[in-house]
Amino acid sequence: MSNAYRFRLPAALALGATLAVWGLPAEAHLLNAGSAGAAQGFSHPFSGLDHILAMVAVGLWAAQIGRRALWVLPLVFPLAMAAGGLLGMGGVALPGIETGIGASVALLGLLIALAAKPPLPAAIGLVALFAIFHGHAHGTELPQAASPLLYGLGFVAATAVLHLTGLGIGQVLKLPHGRFAVRAGGAGIAAAGAFLLLAL
Repeated sequence: MSNAYRFRLPAALALGATLAVWGLPAEAHLLNAGSAGAAQGFSHPFSGLDHILAMVAVGLWAAQIGRRALWVLPLVFPLAMAAGGLLGMGGVALPGIETGIGASVALLGLLIALAAKPPLPAAIGLVALFAIFHGHAHGTELPQAASPLLYGLGFVAATAVLHLTGLGIGQVLKLPHGRFAVRAGGAGIAAAGAFLLLAL
């Protein structure tokens, strides 16, 4: 397999993610989730720039760390997000949800920009904490008419797609100057997170 072919898919994923983000408003949770099912649950994470950037960043950071993080972090995030969603559905208050979501984007971007490779348990803890904030936001917005199971499965599936997009983009690490490109991308994510926090 040629190098050009090997990196065609990650390049396509990166382009698709960029176009998706470009066409979205910088305000989260804009979709009307009334009478939602799996399809609406799947589309909901794409309704806000903060969710997209955080979930792609988890995959990108996992690719940057490498080894077990490649599969552990993209697995931990949806599991912790589901737990946060249950808290939100149950009416359990969690302070600073939007601040936590914005901070997750800024901090994940910063970690990528710094090429931070903490011990795996520390990375897991951070990702799980961020995911709880995102999941809680999803859970509190769960429409009363929706099937919680189908809606939840939908947004977990969308999260997996965004993580895979981040992992795909992370393949540029194998290219010349790829590490610099990923770190520059992390800086851009961090800047977007800072903007989201300032806009609160």
